[in-house]
Amino acid sequence: MIAMNDTILTGLQLTGSLHLGNYLGAVLPMVDIQKAGHTVYMYVPDIHGLTADVDYSSFYERTVEFLRLYAAAGLDLTSDDLIPFRGSHVPAHSELAWILTCFTGMGELERMTQYKDKSSRANTHISSGLLTYPTLMAADILLYGAKYVPVGEDQQQHLELTRVLARRLNNRFGECLVEPADHEANLAFFETENAVRIRSLSDPTSKMSKSVSDPKGTIGLLDDPEDARKKVMSAVTDDLGSISFDFVNQPGISNLIQIKALLEGKKIADVAAEYVGHTQYGQFKSDVADAVVDFLSNLQAEFARINPDSVTKELHTGEEKANAAANETLYRLQRAIGLRQ
Repeated sequence: MIAMNDTILTGLQLTGSLHLGNYLGAVLPMVDIQKAGHTVYMYVPDIHGLTADVDYSSFYERTVEFLRLYAAAGLDLTSDDLIPFRGSHVPAHSELAWILTCFTGMGELERMTQYKDKSSRANTHISSGLLTYPTLMAADILLYGAKYVPVGEDQQQHLELTRVLARRLNNRFGECLVEPADHEANLAFFETENAVRIRSLSDPTSKMSKSVSDPKGTIGLLDDPEDARKKVMSAVTDDLGSISFDFVNQPGISNLIQIKALLEGKKIADVAAEYVGHTQYGQFKSDVADAVVDFLSNLQAEFARINPDSVTKELHTGEEKANAAANETLYRLQRAIGLRQ
């Protein structure tokens, strides 16, 4: 059972549109941890999005859209324990990121798998912000004394670097930063079987991504439900003639099992057990598609009822709280380093 009164930080970048993988891997855990009575800093990392070549003019509208989707998914934005905010409206994020960058080695940043992957795919321009992104993420976590951070499989390295930096500065300047729990402790805290990483329906060896063009493999939360059904029915699987949760040998089937289990609130093993002995995939895919269609239809109906003005009001309230908490941590570290008296 999740313990009470732990501080949690979570958030999603504004690049692209929210998709099913974002919901299952990040939004759904947010709903669960809020219900458990925690203080949740729900970060909209708009400044992170500057590392990608995107339409910056849409950031504001996308922020409101994201928060409306969060509310539609079950998050209570009016709760005192849920603090929504944008990084661009809390200057301490940028300042702490710079301090952490100065205590981080080039080799540590160049070894980050995400940096190597994204820079290898860049056509010409490779932003230096892509290299230093992990120290900005570390600042996000450390400013609020967050003990638990629900990160995906691809963010584990960044979480570990955050822990390293917290120890590094604490050892040198005294206990001024809270070191977050490691990945295994996070999985235990959120009572998760494995780190959730929903894969592309067209390429189950890659994750479903809002920042990569993959129209056939990605189900957006605002997609037409019947279009989503078609994507599930045409999802890449295999010719093994069995339905098992085995990401090594059956990544496509395993991805669909995971989606169905999470949408229906079931254990992965229980969903897999429903299809023992099935040698055809048609009925299985149809069942997964039904679960996706039901989810999208309900979510979108609720989304339409969320007033954008009410979301903006809660965002401004959250940013006042976030600034107060972040500045306290930043000033404590600045005094420890010698930047302030």
